[in-house]
Amino acid sequence: MKLLYKPFGIVAGILGARAGKQAFRAIWSRVSDEPKPKPGQPYAGFTQVVVSAAIEGATLAAVAAAVKLLSARVFHHLIGAWPDKPAKSAPEPDPA
Repeated sequence: MKLLYKPFGIVAGILGARAGKQAFRAIWSRVSDEPKPKPGQPYAGFTQVVVSAAIEGATLAAVAAAVKLLSARVFHHLIGAWPDKPAKSAPEPDPA
C-alpha cells in the first residue's frame, strides 16, 4: 500500500505546504502590520524574528500533520486500506 499511496502523499504534501504558508500569512497579518522579518535584516528586532519563526514553524507543522492525517483517511476511504499499516507486534508471552 505504501507504493500506491506515494503519489497521493506527494500531492497532499504540496497542497499542505501551500495551505500552511497561507495560514501563516493570515496569522501574521493579525499579529503585525509589517511583513515577516528576516533574520538578516538590520532593522528587525531579535524578539520579532524569533516569534515570527516560532509561529511559522508551529503553523506549518500543524497544517502538515492535519493534511497528512486527512490524506491517509481519504486514501483509506477510497482504497479500503490504511497507507502506513504498522508492523505486526510480537505476540505477548503467556503469563503462565
